[in-house]
Amino acid sequence: MRECNGTAMSSPSSPRGGEGRGEGVAAITPDSRLGELLERWPALEQVLVELSPHFQALRNPVLRRTVAKVATLRQVSKVSGVALGTLVERLRAGAGLAPAAFADEAGGAAHARPDWARPEAAARTHDARPAIAAGEHPMARVMADLAALGAGEVYVLVTPFVPAPLVDLAREKGFDGWSAVEGDALVRTFFRRAGAR
Repeated sequence: MRECNGTAMSSPSSPRGGEGRGEGVAAITPDSRLGELLERWPALEQVLVELSPHFQALRNPVLRRTVAKVATLRQVSKVSGVALGTLVERLRAGAGLAPAAFADEAGGAAHARPDWARPEAAARTHDARPAIAAGEHPMARVMADLAALGAGEVYVLVTPFVPAPLVDLAREKGFDGWSAVEGDALVRTFFRRAGAR
């Protein structure tokens, strides 16, 4: 993440400042990765927790090592329900960066369950919670399972949180995805080939 927006980057040892030190340019934008921001500015964790109780999960070291490493602020906004502009604005302020305007995007609100996203429709189900608890990332297994999915078949992934980066990757590969938060640390994400009936 080295996007240029004209704001000088803070040094890792200092939460603010860094201007004039030739350290490059900081950007906290919708496409910034949450894990990178938290590594550079650890105090941003508290800013996030104040924004939404969803961010309490960042205190889980497994989540920090897996999803937080790859999730963008755009994805985090969708999962948490915090408006993207508000999220970016508060994080930039917490990092001591100048304000920058980013438009809020549609998609923060949950969409209605599609007809095909039903547990009884599942051709295959993978409970990734044990692997995630062991510090493993389920992405390779899930992508292999999806590649083997037949037309019209539904795949269900069970995780302790909404796997937004994985859902986005699956969509890029031609799959529909929809997540249902069913309880504390219980999320079922349904996948099928896009356009399947």
